[in-house]
Amino acid sequence: MSLKEKLVSSFLAFELDADINSDIHNIRSKSIKEFEKIGFPDKKHEYWKYTPIKKVLNEKLTIFKKKRHLIEFEKVKDFFLGGIESYKIVLIDGMYDPLWSNTTHKGADICILSSVLENEKYSDVISKYFNQIINNKESFSLLNSSFSKEGAYIHVPKNVELDKPIEIIHINSGGESSLMLQPRNLIILEKGSKAQIVESHYSLIGNNISPYTFPGYIDPLTNTLTEIHLEENANLDYYKIQNDLETTSIIDNTYINQKKNSTASCHTFSFGGNIVRNNLNFFQNGKNINSIMKGITILGSNQHTDHHTLVHHASPNCESYQEYKGIYNDKSTGVFNGKVVVDKIAQKINAFQQNNNLLVGDHSSVNTKPQLEIFADDVKCSHGCTIGQLDKSALFYLKTRGIAEKEAKGLLTYAFANNVLENVKMQVLKTKIKKIIARKIGVNLGFEL
Repeated sequence: MSLKEKLVSSFLAFELDADINSDIHNIRSKSIKEFEKIGFPDKKHEYWKYTPIKKVLNEKLTIFKKKRHLIEFEKVKDFFLGGIESYKIVLIDGMYDPLWSNTTHKGADICILSSVLENEKYSDVISKYFNQIINNKESFSLLNSSFSKEGAYIHVPKNVELDKPIEIIHINSGGESSLMLQPRNLIILEKGSKAQIVESHYSLIGNNISPYTFPGYIDPLTNTLTEIHLEENANLDYYKIQNDLETTSIIDNTYINQKKNSTASCHTFSFGGNIVRNNLNFFQNGKNINSIMKGITILGSNQHTDHHTLVHHASPNCESYQEYKGIYNDKSTGVFNGKVVVDKIAQKINAFQQNNNLLVGDHSSVNTKPQLEIFADDVKCSHGCTIGQLDKSALFYLKTRGIAEKEAKGLLTYAFANNVLENVKMQVLKTKIKKIIARKIGVNLGFEL
């Protein structure tokens, strides 16, 4: 039985006790039927041309967990933002962990999605926002909608600015093989509200819990989907940290719908994972909207990361800014496919798109394709990309100043990536990312981060 057939048949068991008249059941049923029609993509699909997704679609993958795995705080404490208070939603192997989470319903709803999906109290909100902006022809989005249950639900009321950031933390315990996880996030910021959210992916390696202790262990595949709705004048800073094991894989679909005068900033930091695919989609529906996308990718070994971005300008007097940087070592590969669409009525748009890549390894590679589709005539749009290696003259200069070659390469590589961090507004997060970059580069930079 193929993985597709297995998942379709598993749907019956997943929805065994569901209310067949509920909106959620109808959404799930329609999604699994559409998924059954189109199946998984392959390299023949232009959209997936450079990402060998079939490598991680193992027929032994399953959506059903066997048990809950408990983890000591000492093993996960470094995954949290240190030094500040935050709301937390912790998912271990896709299952909510109340022990390390910190949720609230005071002033805002910050809780797990499963508690609201079929709760009559939230029915109007769910019917208005849930599953409203996703691509119903995208296989992994359909699959997530079919099995969506657990994840984060964040609803910030009108004119509320959250007093502390929100962390959504996904942890792979390594205690169970062959899991295909389907976390789902629904984030709503009403008119004039403001929030900071950090979503991160980690794997646990310890003496007692480790993927490598299981013969025939099959690494998990996480298929996550996030819907974000920003009403008028809302402001969101959203950060993604992908620092998983080099054997795990992530498919991440994020859809952001913005109303007039809103600002959304999304930073994606991709450091870990076997195959990682990030689909980031912005839909601008109103005047004076600002959309910011920045990303840093640092890979080694045989890792592969694919960034696909879309900004759809459907209204005039809006802006978008994209800047992605990639550093590729060993036999790693990267992909960037950024697309900006400007509708005919979307005059006076200012759209910028840039992708710069550094090939450190002799066998590393990158495929980059910035795209503009412009149907308006009064716009300012630009795009570009670069692929290169470290500047030999700069490297020589540092060596003549007594800096060893390894540290000199590290400094130059760090400087290449560092400017993407300028827009990170949380100092504790900025410090955390800088330390991860330093470790990935493999040098002691010798100054305070």
